[in-house]
Order: sequence, then C-alpha cells, then structure tokens
Amino acid sequence: MKTGDQTLVKQINKSIVLGTIEKKGPISRAQISKETGLNKATVSTMVSDLIADELVNELGQGQSSGGRKPVMLYFNTHAGYAIGIDLGVNYILAVLTELGGEIVEEISVPLSGKGTEEVIHTLNFLVSTLIPKAPQSPYGVVGIGIGAPGIVDPDGHILFTPYLELSEVNLKQILEEKFNIPTVIDNEANTGALGEHLYGAGKNAMNLIYVSVGIGIGTGIIINGQLYKGAAGISGEMGHLTIEMNGKKCSCGNRGCWELYASESALVAKAQKLDVFKNTPSITLEIIEAEAKKGDKEVLRLLHSIGEYNGIGLANIINTFNPDMLIIGNRMARFENWIMNPIKHVMNDRLSPFHRKSVNLTVSSLGKYSNALGASAFVISKFLDINRVKVI
Repeated sequence: MKTGDQTLVKQINKSIVLGTIEKKGPISRAQISKETGLNKATVSTMVSDLIADELVNELGQGQSSGGRKPVMLYFNTHAGYAIGIDLGVNYILAVLTELGGEIVEEISVPLSGKGTEEVIHTLNFLVSTLIPKAPQSPYGVVGIGIGAPGIVDPDGHILFTPYLELSEVNLKQILEEKFNIPTVIDNEANTGALGEHLYGAGKNAMNLIYVSVGIGIGTGIIINGQLYKGAAGISGEMGHLTIEMNGKKCSCGNRGCWELYASESALVAKAQKLDVFKNTPSITLEIIEAEAKKGDKEVLRLLHSIGEYNGIGLANIINTFNPDMLIIGNRMARFENWIMNPIKHVMNDRLSPFHRKSVNLTVSSLGKYSNALGASAFVISKFLDINRVKVI
C-alpha cells in the first residue's frame, strides 16, 4: 500500500491551490485559505511555488474589508498553449488554444480520402502550421490532442474506425516522434463531451451525455463531473444500439444499429433518392440545409424522419443514464430547427413523465469546436499532471 510523504502532501496542496485559483480567480491568498481549509502559511508557500512555475500571476490589489488590501491571484493561461484537433471523416479542424481554452488560431481543411498517408500528411501540415503561431510563453506548445472517430484504447491507439484507414496505426507515436510534443488521442465523442462540459452548454451539468451525430453516432458520458470511459476505456458506442432487430447490416458486425437510421450518413443516403437532388452529383449537408430553408417538402419530410430516429436513440439513453443534460453535437446539430420537434415528440411518446422532466435537451453551444476544444483540454490536463500539479 502506497503511503503519503511530505512531497506527496505538498503536491496535493499545490494541486488544491492551483485548482482554486483556476476556478475562482482572481482570488486572494486569504480567500484561498478560507475556501480550501489550508492554513495561510501553506497557501502562501504554494502560491510562491506556482508563481515561480509561472502558472500563477499576481493581478494587483483587490477590495479591502478593513485593513491592508489583498493581492489578487489568477491562473496564467498564457503560460503555454495546446493544439486540439477534430479528426473528422471528411475534414480536419485544428485549433491552438491558451491553457484556459481560449482559441488563438484555427485551421480547417477538407479530407478527400480515407488513406493513412493522406491523414498523416494533413495532420503534419496542420500541426507544423500552428506551432509557430503560438505566442512566446514559458512552456511553449505543451501538447497535441486529437479526437478521432472509432474505438480508441486508453493508450491512445485507434483500434478500429470504419471511416478512415487508421485501425492499428500508432498515430500517437508518429506525431510524438515528428514534433517531440506529448500527444493524446481519444474518441471524438469523449473529447466533445469534455469540451462542452468545460467550456460549453454543459458547464453547470454534473451528469451529461454528449451525443456526437456525424457520419456515425458516438456518445461521451460525464458522470459526477468526470468522464466515464468504461472498464477498457471504450464506452459510449451507443450508435450501435440496435433499434431494428432485422435491420440493415452495419460495418461493426451488428444489424439495425441506430447510426444507420439517424446519422449524417443516413441523411445523405436518403437525400440522394429525392427528386430535388436528382441532378446533384455530390450532396452535402450545406446543400440539404439550403433546400430545407427554401421549404422543400421532400427535404422537410426527410429531416422529420431523421429527427424521429434520433429521438428513439435519445430516449434509450435517457432511460439508461437519467442525465441532467443531453447535448446533441457534431454536424447534425446544424439541423436543430428541423429535427428538434420530432425528437421531442418521440421522447414524449416513449419516456415516462419523470424522465422527461429531469433532462435538459439541447444542442452544442460550441458548434464545430466541441471536439477540438475537448482534445485541447485533455493535453492541458496532462501537462499540469506532468508538472506535478494535477487539476482536481
């Protein structure tokens, strides 16, 4: 059994002080002592260490409640920068952020093929472009985070993705060897959930499910404020819930998977059969949205049907997890105006009134940035861990 020594105690105290400054800054040393229960001498020592580490700065004097005005402290979000990457099936979005998640630069490029070489070449280009754009800072670029579609193990290996030729490709090792920067890879629904929980619609929700509706469907699960990843780190594959017992064959090996009826792929496949698109060689979500805005009845009926199928899967999720909040994210969120009502109708039909009342259904407030910002947050957390300052 591992026991604590003074070094471990100091590490824990330092973590507590930094976490308090991050969440509640600007804050004084006296306020930190009151918030944490640590004595003033300990707080003062930890703050001095954090200032020396350039992770905390003094802001100046705050309001006095009598006596000397306190010096206010804040987390130095400019101490370093992180790169967060949304590795989509037909695009890659990369952002450069401060340690507080504020986007400094962004680049988005289309991905025309599924091949390993093209994906690696595009990632190398994006990272190489963003690194020199990071402002001068004590720690520089502290990490590269990637949210990838498919099953990713706890070590960041992509075990399976039906959409890109990256299965068993050690993308983490390839990037770390090229850039000599720590790299973290996780499932895109997990990174999307973390992004919304830290910076977006789910900031005040302790139990939320982020449903990434793109080419496929994945879910990121936050329970009691923590990302839940399951025994093998691969939970959340709810796009493969069976909603049709003898339904279509899925690439996962199952039949009747939810994502075959409710995803972007399902929408585009059905849109190809509509008269309005019979002379359209390549149908995109933008083209479908433009026709919806014109009020094309075929397109509106299709979106209504897709909304109903989304509602079936979402009702299953609510019955299973009873979350505070359910967030619809990724590219399908752009159709909020057309799919939300059928989703709600299905949920009203299929959920008990107790389940309906307890959940807040919404769409992502970060839009296309959920995944990239969550991926950035992963590496920021890893950076603070490495510096023996674990955010808790």
